[in-house]
Amino acid sequence: MSVKTERIANLLVREISDILQNEVYDEDIKFVTITGCTVDTDLSLAQVYCTVLNDSKKEKCMHDLNGAKGFIKTELAKRKLEIRKIPDLRFIFDESVEYGNRIEKIIEDMKR
Repeated sequence: MSVKTERIANLLVREISDILQNEVYDEDIKFVTITGCTVDTDLSLAQVYCTVLNDSKKEKCMHDLNGAKGFIKTELAKRKLEIRKIPDLRFIFDESVEYGNRIEKIIEDMKR
């Protein structure tokens, strides 16, 4: 990833997290944590990786989050960001946290 796309990805993580915490009123979406973002080189698509606090509501949260991406994109456009065009957003569940927890459990089991 180039320096520019990495900087924009970090900016999007910070701003989307702020929007989810302060602007969204859906209680399920409020407990979503943005873990990372990748932006295409042409800045047309941003893949936003996130985790959910309550695993039982994972599917509903991801569905609601992808449904609210128009609102989130509009809120991003209202803020004075250093990019001309807001990329399309695609929210993806981040499996790496779950994978890390499984590995940690395996290590703990091996210690016993």
